[in-house]
Amino acid sequence: MSHPHPELGAPPSVPDGGLRVTPLGGLGEIGRNMTVFEYNGRLLIVDCGVLFPEEEQPGIDLILPDFSSIRDRLDDIEAIVLTHGHEDHIGGVPYLLREKKDIPLVGSKLTLALIEAKLQEHRIRPYTLEVREGQREQFGPFDCEFVSVNHSIPDALAVAIRTGAGMAVHTGDFKMDQLPLDGRLTDLRAFARLGEEGIDLLLSDSTNAEVPGFVAPEREISGVLRQVFAAADKRIIVASFASHVHRIQQIVDAAYENGRRIAFVGRSMVRNMGIARELGYLKVPPGLVVDVKALADLPDEQVVLVCTGSQGEPMAALSRMANRDHQIRITPGDTVILASSLIPGNENAVYRVINGLTRWGAHVVHKGNAKVHVSGHASAGELLYFYNICRPKNLMPVHGEWRHLRANAELGAKTGVPPENIVIAEDGVTVDLVDGRARISGKVRAGYVYVDGLSVGDVTDANLKDRRILGDEGIISVFVVVDSSTGKVVNGPTVHSRGSGIDEADFAAVVPKIEEAFARSAQDGVVEPHQLQQLVRRTVGKWVSDTYRRRPMIMPVVVDV
Repeated sequence: MSHPHPELGAPPSVPDGGLRVTPLGGLGEIGRNMTVFEYNGRLLIVDCGVLFPEEEQPGIDLILPDFSSIRDRLDDIEAIVLTHGHEDHIGGVPYLLREKKDIPLVGSKLTLALIEAKLQEHRIRPYTLEVREGQREQFGPFDCEFVSVNHSIPDALAVAIRTGAGMAVHTGDFKMDQLPLDGRLTDLRAFARLGEEGIDLLLSDSTNAEVPGFVAPEREISGVLRQVFAAADKRIIVASFASHVHRIQQIVDAAYENGRRIAFVGRSMVRNMGIARELGYLKVPPGLVVDVKALADLPDEQVVLVCTGSQGEPMAALSRMANRDHQIRITPGDTVILASSLIPGNENAVYRVINGLTRWGAHVVHKGNAKVHVSGHASAGELLYFYNICRPKNLMPVHGEWRHLRANAELGAKTGVPPENIVIAEDGVTVDLVDGRARISGKVRAGYVYVDGLSVGDVTDANLKDRRILGDEGIISVFVVVDSSTGKVVNGPTVHSRGSGIDEADFAAVVPKIEEAFARSAQDGVVEPHQLQQLVRRTVGKWVSDTYRRRPMIMPVVVDV
């Protein structure tokens, strides 16, 4: 199995007749999925998603793929193929189209409807091509065939990409639910046909590669939901992804059977469920869905609220309810259902929300105490089955953290893929398919690009480090006025603190140390303000560390007169 080396340099030009695959997100992480295919100087992009921030990224709204490696080649992009409508696969599209608005978007009906609604908020009218399973389309040198796959959202597709270098198949996210709610199976016959033709490179979903066996059918949740609904005496609040149509359908069915009305809460939830209803993917009996304002007129035992926030996102509706920062107040006896899995890294945030809801008297039902979620990703048993059908010549695990990628690679090896033909890459690593062999050829820039309000890419990792220090240790400001010719103190030092936990009166102990340091520097002829600021930072920083074992941010201001 080949894998990247930390000292990989920039890749050479794509070999003649070769296909280059460059993941710009989705490898070594759950989210931010984006893969660039290059052949004969032309580019095809599969997915362009976002990653949601974790606790150590305070203030960040979204994390995008890094477009820098393709920014000067936007005219070479034939199309962006979207495998399905989850945010980690389409959320970055508006930011890429800001740079070139006429890149065609290709996807299924629901996927395009979801991204078009999102693009309206960015005032972008995209060029789109709706495709469905079994359809083949030519995009420059890329001959693309679309294959039905089952996932936790309707209309998901895999894509087979034929070029002169061979056929690459990108599965997108998939599982093999044999009893899907919408009757739309993963098309194993199509994959077997592609395998007979010869899959030269298979890029396969790795999320559940560590989980043995097969994923349970989505419809198994229905019985548990019915029991929860039947036992609830007051309001029911359900948190789910805003695009999880299959899960919401089961909530709708359970509400209808128990004589309850549903209100969708949150802009993305209202928008996406409206689209799903309009296109017929979500079937809702007449009069069942009401505006959230109408709930005040209904008794609690007839109310169901469906909102976002199942991952503990701080600004989502459920988190704000838990923090008493939402118009909907949790009251004793309410039932809250978290109808989703825990994305790795979100555990602390989710349990914080669960504790907050429980504090106000809610009964919280989640994956840990009831079967209210099944995964949308193939487990190890399904992947083994899949590889035996496809028989790929080369395998590249995608969509997962390192442990998932390696587990997926090991599954491929067990089914007969030669270990030397299994490529475990990471974001930015280029993989070239030449003469039927996939090999790592180099690495391009593929770091995090942070969205902070209206700012895109302006916030750096250094800025986030400063934010973490401010949040954890506080800030100490020091103001000193010095004589510009002698460097001697004219006024101050004045020391103030916010959030450091140090009493203002205690700073009297450090003032003489600052004065002594300035006196020594004046003798040495140091008068430049920047050097004096560094002197203050070192002096105060050492005193705080020695006295309190803390490391607050120190902001010195030296004014020369």
